[in-house]
Amino acid sequence: MARGWESKSVENQQADAEVRRDGSRAPALSDTERDREARRLTLGLSRARVLHDLQTACHPNHRATLEQSLAFIDRELEALDRLTSNVEQLP
Repeated sequence: MARGWESKSVENQQADAEVRRDGSRAPALSDTERDREARRLTLGLSRARVLHDLQTACHPNHRATLEQSLAFIDRELEALDRLTSNVEQLP
């Protein structure tokens, strides 16, 4: 299974805890970076909800709708990751 948002979230929490422990401060995020992180978190939470609903859905039409929602969320996360990686590569 590909690395999901859950493992990234845990990784971020561990990094934040390490920064607090060391007493060093992480660089302040710009408004754009903060918005991207908020969007990533929102999409991750939505993805978790859709996955949960998909596990319990019985009606084929409902399952199809949830699968479409999951595909949309995954595309949004990929686009956000591409955008973030392109910004990080700028000099």
